[in-house]
Amino acid sequence: MTLQLGAHRWLLAIGLAATGCGSEPADDTEVWFEDVAQESGVDFIHHSGATKAFRFPEIMGGGAALFDYDNDGDQDLYLVQSGALGAAATERPRNRLYGNDGTGQFVDVTDAAGVGHDGYGMGACCGDYDNDGDIDLYVTNVGPNVLYRNNGDGTFSDVGDETGVVGDTWSTSCAFVDLDSDGQLDLFVVNNLGWVESEEIESFNYYGEKDYSSPNNYNAPLPDTLYRNQGAGQFEDVTAEAGLQAAYGNGLGVSCGDFDGDGSVDVYVANDARPNQLWRNLGDMKFVDTALENGCAVNGDGRAEAGMGVQFIDIEHDGDLDLFMTHLRDESNTFYLNQSGVFGDVTRQTGMLGRSIQFTGFGMGFVDFDHDAQLDLFIANGAVQSWKHRLDPNDGYAEPNLLFRGAGGTRFEEVLRAGSRSELLGASRAAAFGDIDGDGDVDVVVVERDAPVRLLRNVVQKAGHAAQLRVLQNGRDAIGAELEIQSGAGTQRRLVQTAYSYLASNDPHVHVGLGDATTIERVTISWPSGDREIFGPLPADEVHVLRAGEGRAE
Repeated sequence: MTLQLGAHRWLLAIGLAATGCGSEPADDTEVWFEDVAQESGVDFIHHSGATKAFRFPEIMGGGAALFDYDNDGDQDLYLVQSGALGAAATERPRNRLYGNDGTGQFVDVTDAAGVGHDGYGMGACCGDYDNDGDIDLYVTNVGPNVLYRNNGDGTFSDVGDETGVVGDTWSTSCAFVDLDSDGQLDLFVVNNLGWVESEEIESFNYYGEKDYSSPNNYNAPLPDTLYRNQGAGQFEDVTAEAGLQAAYGNGLGVSCGDFDGDGSVDVYVANDARPNQLWRNLGDMKFVDTALENGCAVNGDGRAEAGMGVQFIDIEHDGDLDLFMTHLRDESNTFYLNQSGVFGDVTRQTGMLGRSIQFTGFGMGFVDFDHDAQLDLFIANGAVQSWKHRLDPNDGYAEPNLLFRGAGGTRFEEVLRAGSRSELLGASRAAAFGDIDGDGDVDVVVVERDAPVRLLRNVVQKAGHAAQLRVLQNGRDAIGAELEIQSGAGTQRRLVQTAYSYLASNDPHVHVGLGDATTIERVTISWPSGDREIFGPLPADEVHVLRAGEGRAE
C-alpha cells in the first residue's frame, strides 16, 4: 500500500453519481448480483479490533474459503475473523464455518466441526494434504497459524504443531499446491512484515489526519515460507533450501501456475509496495525469483506497486498464463500479458485503468458470470486510508466494488454498480468465488472489514450454456492441472486453482461458459504429473467429474 500523500484522488470519486450511484438499473438484465447473506443464514460480521492506535494489521483482514468440508457435493463457507491485537486482546471473536444444504442455505457448524480458531486471523487455503479423500483447512494469522485436518466425519483436528506448519509471524495468503510433482500437496505461505506492536509507527493520511501507515515505513519485509509435504502427515520447512530467502517482500497475494510451460508449477507473490516475486520452479524443490527478467516485478513504468489480490489466468486462450493484480488508489490494477514466458504491462489496453486508479483493490476473480464464453472480472475495493469526503457516511474506508464485462481478449467494459441494484460500498477485503446455491453459475462471497459479509448470488440473465468440471488426480482436486476446452464457442483454457484473489480459497470446480454451444466437444487435460488425457464429448449444463486415468491418452 504505497501511500502517496497529497494526491487527493478523492476528487475522482465525487463523480460516482455520474456513474449511476444510487439509481436503479434500466432493466433487469443489468442486475448481476443480489446480496442474500441474511436470508441464507450467514450472520458473520467481521471485527478488525480497530482503535485510534491504528495498528497496521487492523486494516488488512479478513478472509474467506469456499470448500466442501463434508463431501456432500456443495460449497461450504469458512470465514476468518480478526478481533483485537496484542495487549488489546482479551477475548476475540472466532472464525466461523457454515454448512451448506446444497441450495445456498447455511447453518453455523463451527462448534460441531471444531474449527472456531480465535487468533488474529487473516486468510485461509484448502486442500487434501493427506490424500484421504476429504479437504483440509489452513488458517493464517498475525502470529501462529493453524492446520485443521479433516477427520472425514464432519469434524476437524488441529494438527499444526504435530505437522510442523505453525510458524510464528504475520502470514496472509497461502496455497496448497504440489510443487515437486510427487502426488502430495505442499504448502506455500505468504508472509507480510515483521510487525511488533511496541514499534508501531504514527502516520498520517492524505489530509494530515492520523491513519494507517505504509508498509515500507516499517522496513521489515519477510521471506515467504515453503513447507514440503513428506507424507505420513508431516511437513518440512524447506524455505532456505528452496531459495526463497533470496527475496523479501511485504507479501499479500499468491497464485500458482506453470507460466513458462516447462511442466512445473511456479508461484507468483504480490507484494505490498515492493517488487513482486515470480518463483520459477527449477525442479527438486528449487526456485529462483525471475520476476524482473520476466517483466512482472514492477509495472510498465518501472514502479513497484501495492500488490494485493492476484490471479494467473489465460485471458487470450493462447496456452500461456497471464497475470492480473489489484493495487492501491492512485496506482492502477495491473494486467500483465504473457508472451512466451515474458510479461508485458498492457493495463492501458484493457479499458479498466481509469476506474481502478480511483480505488484500492483487494479480492478479485475472473469468472464468466453470464455464460457468454467471455471472462468477466469482479473486484472488491476498500481503502486503507480514510476518505475525508466519505463515500459511505458510516465508514471512511468504504469504496465501491467493481464489475467488468469481458468484451473479448484483453478488453473489458464496466457494469454499472458492480451489477447490483445499489452501489456495493464497503471496506472490502477477501473475495471468494464458487457456486454456493448449486444452480450452475458462480457466486461471490465478499468479506467486509467491520461489517456483515456479503453473499452475492448470481442472478444475471444468461447469454447461453455453461458446464462445471471437477478435475481429480490421486483422489483429490488436481490443483495446477491445465484444461483446453473445445466447443462451439471456440477453445478456452482454464487452470484448476483454489488459491487466488486475496486471503481466499475458492471453489476448485472449473467453470466454463459456452454461449450457444450445448456440448463440450473435447477437454484436454495436462496433469501436474506431465501426462495428458482427453475427455468428452460432455453435455452442457451439468457437473462432470474427470478423473486421471479415465480419459483417453493423447
